[in-house]
Formats: sequence, structure tokens, C-alpha cells
Amino acid sequence: MSSAPTLAMLDISDIRAAAQRIEGAVVRTPTLHSKTLSSITGAETWLKFENQQFTAAYKERGALNALLLLDEKQREKGVIAASAGNHSQGLSYHGTRLGVPVTIVMPRTTPTVKVMQTESVGGKVMLEGENFDEAYAYARSMEKQLGLTFVHPFDDPNVAAGQGTVALEMLEDVPDLDMIVVPVGGGGLISGVAVAAKAINPDIEIVGVQTAEFPAFYNLKTGKHLPQGDVTIAEGIAVKEPGFFTRQIVDDVIDEMRVVKEYAIEMAVSLLLDIEKTVVEGAGAVGLATLLPPSNGVPRERFRGKKVGVILTGGNIDQRILANVILRNLVRSGRIGRVSVMLDDRAGALSRVAELFTEYGANIIEVTHQRIFGNLSAKNTQTDIEFEVRDLKARDQLLTAMEDAGYKFDVISLQGQRSNRFNRTGGGD
Repeated sequence: MSSAPTLAMLDISDIRAAAQRIEGAVVRTPTLHSKTLSSITGAETWLKFENQQFTAAYKERGALNALLLLDEKQREKGVIAASAGNHSQGLSYHGTRLGVPVTIVMPRTTPTVKVMQTESVGGKVMLEGENFDEAYAYARSMEKQLGLTFVHPFDDPNVAAGQGTVALEMLEDVPDLDMIVVPVGGGGLISGVAVAAKAINPDIEIVGVQTAEFPAFYNLKTGKHLPQGDVTIAEGIAVKEPGFFTRQIVDDVIDEMRVVKEYAIEMAVSLLLDIEKTVVEGAGAVGLATLLPPSNGVPRERFRGKKVGVILTGGNIDQRILANVILRNLVRSGRIGRVSVMLDDRAGALSRVAELFTEYGANIIEVTHQRIFGNLSAKNTQTDIEFEVRDLKARDQLLTAMEDAGYKFDVISLQGQRSNRFNRTGGGD
């Protein structure tokens, strides 16, 4: 398949024009070097903080560029889109600012908080359909009935041109990047970034990253057939079908597509909060996730020694999910643990095991008892103890001491599985 027709729809001049068009109306976010993450990944890691946009995501760029290219009649009629995420907020915010009516169609299953966020920046939300595909179909029907202009979240050259301004800024700040790592859902961001970056430096590598739960572009690029999932923390890139426009650019221009698992995304979110003191949503963290070393801690050879730009695409993560991510990573690091101990059901039994926890500097967070189900004897009680320690070494010292003291216990993993042998390398997935 020839790349000429598709690439003719988007080139560096379109992206430079978009940069001039949106200048001053979006945040020129910083590209900063992370010493600590560079040490962890083995790559010279530079982060592009798109989570610092007003709506906390890069999507503003493409939405605004598309709005500014409307003619007067289109502006008067208004625009419509199907989105339950960052595109809806970016389009609503800038449409309201420009006096363009914005209608967003969301599935009826959309969390109320996302509806409220979109309405708070001026969008009119319509809840239709049980999933995105049904909401999308309804939006396209309303486009025709009401004479509105549909603004696609990714499969649109004008939107991709706006997203490509991210690469212009990155290469202005760090001209000698060897590689840019880009989260990929529908492909609008990576299309714009690739066209811009390759025009400036043909030798730069563009690497796309998807969640393993939604590997549509990965399958397209590699010819593999990884199955589609249903749930991911990276819901912003949970796209089942690549765009027609974007898939051709990805096929022709992108150097590599990669996938990452859920636990790696969670770890990246937690590291960015802990090290960079910045909140990043799951979709925004997949770029860092693919750089992180595997469980053996050895940096990936693919990135070792290279100067890598990583786009943190957004920061819109539900607070409850963020709290869960933090706690789950404390379990993986060994700082929070849970054991199920078989104790004699008599006075002082819990006190004695608690003294052992105190001796080894463990803070007991929660204690629960089970006296009926699963016990070998009516004289026993199964006691689950959740505790906090300094690090993995301290956890292992405590568990070894429990073994030496003769306690029979299981270590409970993140998945709820019980094992009578504890894993001294941490609680990974």
C-alpha cells in the first residue's frame, strides 16, 4: 500500500500552521529530564508534561485546531463528538471559549463524574447507547439530522495536526532526542508526532505503546493476533478499531509498536507520583511503563543509553482508582503485606503474635478473624493480619521470624491467592 495519499493529508507544514493557530490558547508544557527515572530505566529519560494542560490532557491541541478551521456557518451550527474522555473536555472547553456550541454523546454507562467534568467546561452532554460504538453511531446520525460538524477524537488530519505540536515543542526543547515514546489509542497523537518528528529528524525513532488489553495497532503493525480485553486502567487508549487515516500513518511511519501489562501501567503511575510528584492517568503512563525494567531489574536493552522523550498524555484519573494503584504498588514493593495465621482460640494468642510484629517494626493495619469456615479444629481461629513495614527486606525478616517461631501462615497475594511459601522477590503480578 502506498503511503503517498495518506501522508499528503498531513505534513509538517500542517503541524507548524496548527502550532501558530493554537499558540497562547493551550499550555506550552515543559519537557524535563528525570534523573531518577533515567537511573531506573537505563535511558536518558525526558518527560513531556501534557497533564499540565487546563483540561489535564493533550487532546485540547487537536480539538482546538479543528475548531479554528471551521467556517462561520459551521461555527454557528456547532459541533458534535462521541467521547467519554479527554476529547470531550478539550472540545467543550475551547468550543465554549470560542462561542461554538458543543454537543458530546456519551454512553449511558459513563460515570457521572465524567459527565459533570464535560458539562463544567461548557459541553452539552447526551447519554445514548450502552457502549461507545452505539454512542458514536448516534452522534453521526445527529450530525446529519441537525447539520452539525462531527469532530473525531483521532481519525481526522486536522486533529492529528494539532496533536503533532507536542513533537514540535519536544524537539525545540531537546533537539537531540533519539526516540519519542507515544501512548496509542486511536492513533491521532502518534500520527501527528511521527509526521512532525520525522520531518525534523528522519533518524529519530517513534515508538508507540498500547495496553495489552487493547492491542489493535500492535496487532496491525506486527501481524500478531493478541486478544482484545474488556477492562484496563488505561481507558483513554482502550480503542478496539484503529482509525482509517491513522492506521496508514502508523503502518508506514512508526518504527515500533509495543504493549504493556496492567501491573506495569500501575507501577508507572505510582512512580510518577512518587518521584516526579505528578498525577498521570493510566493511558498517560504507558510510555514510561514500556521503559521500566522487567522483574529482574535489568534495564531493557532496547532503550539502554538512548535519549528518550516520553509523553505523559494526561492526568485525569479517578481518585479512588489512584488510591488503589498506590496501595497495590505498596504491596508489590513489600511495604504492605497480608498473612493468614492459624492461632489457638484462647486468650493471649493474638497478643503474642502482635508482639512479634512489634519486634520487627511492623505496623498492624487491620485484623480479621475466621472461626468457622476453613478451620481444621473448633479450637483454632484463622486470623488475617494486614501490616505495613519499611521495605521488602523488613517484610521478609518478619515472615522468617514467624516461621522460626512455629506459626503456620499463608501469604495472601494481590490476586487473593494464598501460599504457604512467601515470595522473597516482592508481590508482582
